[in-house]
Amino acid sequence: MMPDDAGGMTALATPQSRTDGRMPHGIGFWVIALAFLTQMAFCAVPTPLYAIYQERDGFATIVVTVIFSVYALGVVLSLYLAGHVSDWLGRRRVIVGSLLVNAAASMLFLVWNDVAGLVVARFVSGLGIGALTATATAHLAELNVAARRPDGRAGMVSTSANLGGIGLGPLVGGFFATWSDHPLTVPFVVFAVVMAVEAVLVALVPETVDRPDQRPAYAPQRIAVPAGSRSVFWSAGASAFGSFAVLGTFMGLSPTFLVGLLGHHSHLLAGVVPFVVFASAAAAQLLTVSLLPRTQTLVGIGLAVLGLAGLAVSAPTASLTFFVVGGGIAGAGVGILFRAALGAAASVAAPGRRGETLAGIFLVAYAGMTVPVLLTAVALSVWPPVDVLVGLSVLAAAVVTVAGARMLRR
Repeated sequence: MMPDDAGGMTALATPQSRTDGRMPHGIGFWVIALAFLTQMAFCAVPTPLYAIYQERDGFATIVVTVIFSVYALGVVLSLYLAGHVSDWLGRRRVIVGSLLVNAAASMLFLVWNDVAGLVVARFVSGLGIGALTATATAHLAELNVAARRPDGRAGMVSTSANLGGIGLGPLVGGFFATWSDHPLTVPFVVFAVVMAVEAVLVALVPETVDRPDQRPAYAPQRIAVPAGSRSVFWSAGASAFGSFAVLGTFMGLSPTFLVGLLGHHSHLLAGVVPFVVFASAAAAQLLTVSLLPRTQTLVGIGLAVLGLAGLAVSAPTASLTFFVVGGGIAGAGVGILFRAALGAAASVAAPGRRGETLAGIFLVAYAGMTVPVLLTAVALSVWPPVDVLVGLSVLAAAVVTVAGARMLRR
């Protein structure tokens, strides 16, 4: 879900200088950025809608978490099986495919919206996102070179499209949930139409990979843990795990805490809170990109711990302000920490195996988006929300602090 990881998982090809009768590279760059943003927003648009499904069908919070978690499972599976195929199949083909897969997921939300259908739709969406992230990030970098634009532009746009899109999705879902008479229909119709149009536009974007005359034999993405630097790798993995645990909790369970702990039933607010968290993560990554890795790690740890402390305080005080502000500060901290974790893992990767090492970090990170969220949902069925949020905040702060400190010693 993050730009630096995805970029590292595919080797950047030499961009073709010609457009093959298609749109200019500069325009194609913004078409890919828009397609990237749209799909990341779509993957998060159901967040404020889960409460409506839950009210309608009466299922437990753990079911909401399972529906959310299968998305992460789909992303991991797709990253492992298809995250690298654009290197020889072509960037454009894979991005068009991801748009069509997510358009199909939006149709599943429309025609099969009981619990089983929601699980399938989220899994299919995850498959599309897993194929997208590495490919779109690489394509943006290559189009940027071909268009002769500043070197840093592609990374900034990738970050904004990736995390910004995830933040925008719940806000869009909350808007439709609040002001539409058909909140479980209209968002998915809109996204299906937009992604179908974007698929046509992406088909006109210049390709940046020279497809080989003979297609290589397919093999899944290889995973590698550096033999001589496993301590650094697992420290980085622990940081990635903790970062995604925080982001995943806000994406999957913030509406549950808003209702059960703070007594706020606003669907728009359920979209605003994840937006604040992910927008803060994206902004923090952009603002700290010029800092040294050690400084980034220190800043990330400090912000993450401060924000998680605010979340812990919000529980016994039932303070919406502490919950939202704490979430935003924590989001900024873990966004920085995740990028630092990717940098640490890449720095110890064996020559020629950087993508395989980063793939391993991603598997650990998405475990963080799945396992802790499921355990939190189980805990909510046993203990009061106040105790669960305080405990979760303390544990997350401990993980990011210890893991971050170990990265600093590398």
